[in-house]
Parts: sequence; C-alpha cells; structure tokens
Amino acid sequence: MRQRATSAAVLVPLLVIVVALGDVALSVAIALLTVLAAREAFALLRAAGHPTLPALGAVLALTVILDAAVPDVLEGSGLLLLAIGVVLVAAAAFIRTDPRDGLVTWMATVFGALYVSLLAFVVRLGHAGPTPPDTAPLAVLGPERGWIALLILAVWSYDTGAYLVGRRFGRRRFLTHISPSKTYAGLLGGIAATTIVVALVLVGLGQSPLHAIVLGPLTASAAQAGDLAESMLKRAASAKDSGTLIPGHGGILDRVDSFLFAAPVMTLYVVAVIA
Repeated sequence: MRQRATSAAVLVPLLVIVVALGDVALSVAIALLTVLAAREAFALLRAAGHPTLPALGAVLALTVILDAAVPDVLEGSGLLLLAIGVVLVAAAAFIRTDPRDGLVTWMATVFGALYVSLLAFVVRLGHAGPTPPDTAPLAVLGPERGWIALLILAVWSYDTGAYLVGRRFGRRRFLTHISPSKTYAGLLGGIAATTIVVALVLVGLGQSPLHAIVLGPLTASAAQAGDLAESMLKRAASAKDSGTLIPGHGGILDRVDSFLFAAPVMTLYVVAVIA
C-alpha cells in the first residue's frame, strides 16, 4: 500500500501537469505511454504463445498516434499509413519458416499495435470536443484540456466507485474466469459514480448534464470492458501484472487499460451527439 501511495503521489501531479500543458506535451506523453504499453502487450502476447514483431508493432502503433496528433497535416492519410504498416508487418512475417507461425506473428503483431494505439482517442477527444462557452465554469481549460479532463475523471470515478461499493457490498461475482474480483455491486457503484462525475464536469464545460444519463454508463461500461480485456490477456499469459515499471501498480498497461476502451467510446458520443 505504501508503494502504491508513493507511486500515485508522483504520477498524479505529472498527469495534471501534462494535461495542463496540453497540445504537444500531451501528444508526446501519449506517444511515450503507447510505446511502453506496446512493450508490455507484446511481452504478454509472447508469454501467451503468440510470436510477435515488437519493434514493427510499436512503430505501427505510433503511426496511429501521429495521425491523431496532427490530423490537419496528414489530412486523412493516417489510414493509408496504417495500411502500409500492416503490409510491412506481413512482409516481415514472411521470414518465419513455418507459414502457420508467420500467420500468427502477423496477426498478433497487428492486434497488439492496434490495441495499444487506442490511446490515440485520448488525443482525438481533445480535438473533437466543442469549445466551452465563455460563461462555463471550466471555460479556462479550453476544449482540449476540458474534454480530456472529463475522460480522466470519468475513468477514475468508475475505478473508485467500483472498488468502494464492491468492497462493501460485493457478493455476486461475474466473469470470474477472467477476473475473480469483479462484482455486480461494484459494477453498479462504478456506473453511478461515473454518471454523477460526468454530469458535474459537463456542467462545468457548459453542456447539459442530461448527457450523463447515457455518457456516464457508456463510459463506465467501456472502462470496465477495457480492464477485463487486459485481464484476459494477462490470464492467457499467466501473468499477474503487465509489468513492474510502477511499484505497487504493475505496468503501464495496467494503468491505461480502462482508457483504451473508454476513450474511443467517449469520443464517438461527443462527435455524434454533443459536437
């Protein structure tokens, strides 16, 4: 517990500084997290019996991040770069003497790259969200920092609500073959906490809190699914944590797993309904 508290005391201020700086600093931070998460994801895939090409996979993941960071420069070429990356990974897999091994290498590398590159939607959310009106309490944050803050607080509130309610009232468990600690009570507590926090932050951004009725449960469910997806990967690899980079917390992938699914879901809602 002391290790977890110490790590949090260091990481949370760093996160606040990066989000406050926004723009280039945020994109660089997301790129770094993606590379570190890719390293851990490919190690887990390898431990699960799936050969990969980690270096090429990391480059492919960074291509997706680059497309999100500078959309005006690439002007839609990100998908083309991604396609070229898939082709290059396939070509590199040709050197495997067993075609079945080569096929698995190709598929696992592309999967690992696209999985961790879902962090790109953190950056995309900042670009997609509408500018808060000048009268909004959180207008000083601007669109990029404001909407990313909404995502971060939503995911954190889900984790906190699920932990506290699950610990106090959790009895019935679900999907125990993936993660034995998840309870229905924790799920409902996390959804309730997320919905309340999303409503409050939306008001701060000058938006109707009624959006939280849908966006809260959607984001909470996506965050839980992201956690379960990483747990499935760790189970397949017979690993407790994705890494040891963060004392008391595991690896980078353990810290961003919920965001991998929550970020695209929130971005889709903002683009389709709010923006």
